[in-house]
Amino acid sequence: MKDAAPPELDTLIACPKCDALYRVGVVNKGDRARCERCHTRLFTRRRDAGLVIITTAFASAVLVIAALFLPFIEIRRLGFSNAATIVDAALAFYGGPLFGLSLAVIALIIALPLTRLVLTIYTLTPLVLDRKPWPGAKRAFRFSEAMRPWSMAEIFVVGCAVSLIKLTDLARVEIGPAFWMFVAVVVLMAVQNMVMCRWSVWKALDR
Repeated sequence: MKDAAPPELDTLIACPKCDALYRVGVVNKGDRARCERCHTRLFTRRRDAGLVIITTAFASAVLVIAALFLPFIEIRRLGFSNAATIVDAALAFYGGPLFGLSLAVIALIIALPLTRLVLTIYTLTPLVLDRKPWPGAKRAFRFSEAMRPWSMAEIFVVGCAVSLIKLTDLARVEIGPAFWMFVAVVVLMAVQNMVMCRWSVWKALDR
């Protein structure tokens, strides 16, 4: 009696929530699958998803860079006014004992989201063009996914919105264009995360 041949690893997919293991056959565009045990989404191959992700990533990168040079907030009180950019706010503690806080703000709000966007564009551009992945694309996508929990643009926007509401009791507060640019970035990133099927990206990188 012959032993059954073990399934190839490329044909298996594990549920990220309950670890249930499934064998996947040929997957076409538009196909989707959910875990039978916990109903977690396993993969969704949306049509033109790569193009949508690259477009939103490019737009987000442009908005983040532009927001660095535009006013984020302006405060007026008793005839005095002061406008600040995101960089001004991040460097408010520069030179003091909270110097590390300035570096953390710049890293979490600007550097990490921007790096993730660039790595996403680098990884997906050749795949969308139906070409061979560029050198280091797997490592770039792995770094991008590792940085995802530390990219806190949306937390920054929510925190600023709460702070601005409290400041309105003390002074006149005007929201600058950089704030709305960051709101747009948060929306675009949400769309990007919703459309991206990471299993499909890894499969495409393994071709």
